[in-house]
Amino acid sequence: MSETDRGHLSLLESEAVHVLREVAAQFERLALLVSGGKDSVVVTWLARKAFAPGPVPFPLLHIDTGHNFSETLTVRDRFVAQMGCTLVVRRVQDSIDQSRVYEETGPTASRTALQTTTLLDAIKELSLDAAVGRARRDEEKVRTKERIFSHRDAFGQWDPKNQRPELWNLYNGCKNPGEHFRAFPLSN
Repeated sequence: MSETDRGHLSLLESEAVHVLREVAAQFERLALLVSGGKDSVVVTWLARKAFAPGPVPFPLLHIDTGHNFSETLTVRDRFVAQMGCTLVVRRVQDSIDQSRVYEETGPTASRTALQTTTLLDAIKELSLDAAVGRARRDEEKVRTKERIFSHRDAFGQWDPKNQRPELWNLYNGCKNPGEHFRAFPLSN
């Protein structure tokens, strides 16, 4: 890796740490969304770094589809313990059992879309002001319009026209009751 690449990665890391500290400063109740994948591991690691030597001041929230290998959940739990974090788990199966969502059938059935309802229910139940995500702008075309502090209305909906401007490193977390933000430290 070249010195230029190391310098660029250092800048991106510093920006992510800054975003995590901004989220913690602007919101009272937040959680970091984790899946156990590479991006959520990186965000969790950066959160630990951002608040060292103290603990990460918010829980990790996993929306479990029920389709994970047991070994994956074991690794997730071990990682959470190593990071010294608190883990909150909400299950898609519980949403299905409560008839909040209906499971797809057929050869291409997936629970991915069902996670949204479970997540929104968790945000409401936990009274979260913000949920820290792991999305990156380079993953999907629609995410290029997503802000680092991404406003969600009272129904959890994202409206690109209702996003706050982000100038320099200034993030606006003002919200009305019932609304929340998603924050994406890895956005860039």
